[in-house]
Amino acid sequence: MKTGQEIISEAIFRRIGLAADRIQMESYVVGGFVRDSILGRPCKDIDIVCIGSGIALAEEVAREFDLPDHSVSIFKNFGTAMLKVDDWDLEFVGARKESYQRDSRKPLVMEGTLEDDQNRRDFTINAMAVQLNQANWGKLLDPFNGIADLKSKIIRTPLAPGITFSDDPLRMMRAVRFASQLGFDIFPETFEALQKENERLEIISMERISEELNKIILCQKPSYGFLLLDACGLLARIFPEFVKLKGVDTEEGKGHKDNFYHTLQVLDNISQHTDDLWWRWAAILHDIAKPQTKRFVKGKGWTFHGHEEMGARQTPSIFKRL
Repeated sequence: MKTGQEIISEAIFRRIGLAADRIQMESYVVGGFVRDSILGRPCKDIDIVCIGSGIALAEEVAREFDLPDHSVSIFKNFGTAMLKVDDWDLEFVGARKESYQRDSRKPLVMEGTLEDDQNRRDFTINAMAVQLNQANWGKLLDPFNGIADLKSKIIRTPLAPGITFSDDPLRMMRAVRFASQLGFDIFPETFEALQKENERLEIISMERISEELNKIILCQKPSYGFLLLDACGLLARIFPEFVKLKGVDTEEGKGHKDNFYHTLQVLDNISQHTDDLWWRWAAILHDIAKPQTKRFVKGKGWTFHGHEEMGARQTPSIFKRL
């Protein structure tokens, strides 16, 4: 595994650290970049957390690179700023702590410490930070053993998973998405919380859910994500039409194939040949109307006459909902 200094070996990090030191602000690279660097995965998105104003640090970094003021995109309502330097996409935010109300995933945000910021992260593998200030250059802070979970290929929450998922139910979809993208297992206690808290997904907009679902569909082996979604009960909530494909009926000793697993096999097969999202959706929906058109004809067996036409009529309503 890489050391903290190896994670931030690119020259851009040294200059961000210099900018932070000039305005006497602690700064850290956090989250996905740290995770992907350790895994050897390419990543050009850099999240910077500072103890203070993320906007002020972004403006100082822009000056460090002789970039004009308008190069910094500022989002005052969120206290964040974005900046593009060469082919790097930087996002800056001040460390914060969050509290949630039961009927919303939008947190009440307060200024906080780095520890507060790491506590609010969704998973241990996303809660690591590497300091950029010269005095502690490359210091790796891993309070929840994210490196160990990367080695063990585990998705686990930093805090109690029931609280993590209840506070922000979209994290349940993200748990499955990260497991699918990385080929990891979901820690048993974390998976149990997915099963217990899946009804909380109702407070999340379908737009946000669909974003995560599409990322699962675009994984190298999307069937893995679908099987996880099904096992924890999320699939029945977001895509009940697909769950209805499950099962085999038998009449006169004759059964039909399980269209749920058949469809997942077709999806995996086409995913080996294309990264196009719509081709993959075509695989998912190609038999979607078979449950409604299933008939047993004596002497012949099972038929699904007209499922193609009915599926074509169903598809717009599915996409409208998703």
